[in-house]
Parts: sequence; C-alpha cells; structure tokens
Amino acid sequence: MQPVSLANCVTSAEFPQLPGFRRGKVRDAYDLPDGRTVMITTDRQSAFDKVLAAVPYKGQVLTQTARFWFEATSDICPNHVLEFPAPNVSVVKRLDMLPVEMVVRDYMTGSTETSIWPMYDKGARTMYGVDFPDGLTKNAKLPGTILTPTTKAAQGEHDAPTTPVEIVSTGLLPQETWDELARLSLALFARGREIAAKNGLILVDTKYEFGTDQDGTIVLADEVHTPDSSRFWIAESYDARMAAGSEPESLDKEFLRLWIAARCDPYKDPIPDIPDDVLLEFSAKYVRLYEQVTGQTFEYPPTDVTPKDRIEAALKASLPEYF
Repeated sequence: MQPVSLANCVTSAEFPQLPGFRRGKVRDAYDLPDGRTVMITTDRQSAFDKVLAAVPYKGQVLTQTARFWFEATSDICPNHVLEFPAPNVSVVKRLDMLPVEMVVRDYMTGSTETSIWPMYDKGARTMYGVDFPDGLTKNAKLPGTILTPTTKAAQGEHDAPTTPVEIVSTGLLPQETWDELARLSLALFARGREIAAKNGLILVDTKYEFGTDQDGTIVLADEVHTPDSSRFWIAESYDARMAAGSEPESLDKEFLRLWIAARCDPYKDPIPDIPDDVLLEFSAKYVRLYEQVTGQTFEYPPTDVTPKDRIEAALKASLPEYF
C-alpha cells in the first residue's frame, strides 16, 4: 500500500482552457458547447452542507466506485457517462435534471436533518409519507425498503423532505414520471444490495439523481452507490455491534458526520478543525470501500507528478481541441 499524504490532495480543478466552469461542493465541472459536461471529482470533503477539508484519494474513489456501479446497473437504467479520461474525471451527457432526489432506505439510521432516525427519535411516526411503528431502534433493519424523496436545494441550502403525493400535487413531477423513478430507484437499490452482500457489505441507504435526455428518456446521473451518496456497513460485525449498542462499522461519510456531531451541533455551532489522523483514517475507509465493493485493487496515482498536472494531461488527450 502506498503511504497516504495530505499534501497531494486535489482541492481545485479549475482549467481556464475549458468553457462553462462551475463549482460544486465536491466537483468542478465544465459545460461544453456540444452538450457534454466534464466532471472532475476533487478531494474536497463536504458534510452538513459545508466543505470542511480534503481527503486523500477521495475523488478517485468516488469516480471509480461510481464507474463500477454505472457499469453494473446499465441494464436497469441508462446513465449519463460517455467516458472516463482519468481516475477522477468523467465526461458525461448533459441532462435536464429532475427536481427530486430519490433516497432509498433499508435501515432506521442517519444523523442529518433529513435522516429518518433523528426525526423518529424526536417522536415523528409519519415521515416522507411513510408510517413507522413504535419500538424501532437506531440502525435496525426497517420492516421493508422505503423511498424518502427530497426536493433539491440550491447551493448552500438544505434539501427538504417531501412525499410522493406532494411531488405530484405541486407539479414537481407528473405521476407517471414519479412512478418510473420509484421503480428504477428500487431496482437499482436491489442490485446494489445484492452485489454489496456478496462482498460482505450492507447497503444501508442511498440517493439517486435522474435527468432526461433530448429524447425524454430518464437517465441516471451524478453518482451511484458511492461512499458519499450511500451508507455501507460491514456485514460480519453488524449483529455483534448492534447487540453491544455500538455504531455499525461503516465505510462511508457517516464516519466523519458522527465525529463532528459528537463535538458540536453542526447546524448551529462552528465545526472544529478535523485532525490529520482523522482525515487519514477516513481516506483508508474510502479506499477499503472501493476494494471491498468492487473486488478490485485500488491503484494509487503516481507521486512524481502533481494531481493537477496529471488531470490536465488526461484532459489534453481527451479534449485536444481546448488545449
């Protein structure tokens, strides 16, 4: 294994040669005039809707994990990927994004404002249009797989819980589009749960984003079953840790959320600086997730070239007309 360093993180991927630049919390993107979008997944780490730090190899893990799942689910739903010029770069088809995030859950868990456990723990028994029985405990398996959609927030704002009835009645989506998104989301989750289980993991919950192409076809976009968009627990230790009242062993962003939530109210208080050893442990979890979920060995990038130079070389080869 290559030594992990905080010095070589990809914190910015801004290239003036490419048009249509925009920056998200994690990705830097370029909307090209021909309808393609170049997405560069940086190592920036967000939680609680804030960018907090940089995590080594995170961008590569997210891109390559998503690539694995896009390929493993392409028979269920078409996706936006055109090519992967570099380990943390994807070129995708630009879509008209649908205004709802499809969140699928198998477990009573979570630590954010839109998660079902914090709401349930405060006494809510109907959430996202789903009725929940009394007596559920944190991190326990739900009686069945559920959909808990949210409306998409603007940059810096929070996603808002909604229900299928509200989505249709307010005109966010027509009924037939909602029905198709629900069908696709549950089918994608079932495929993810199956593959994760074969590799010793529990796919706890996830979010999907969809758009439509020029023909009106619904297309899977953004990312799929990555440790940023999903929770993964290690199956082997789940029962013992539940019996002991401990948090499950996770290989996802929840590790960092719990670290922060134990030290402050992330929605009201300043978030403390995250120590280097915590970021390095977080990086190792992401690499382990990639290897365990895909069955492939993570290929660490070369250290004799800066991450930005490496990305620029790949972009030159893929998009020579701009360089």
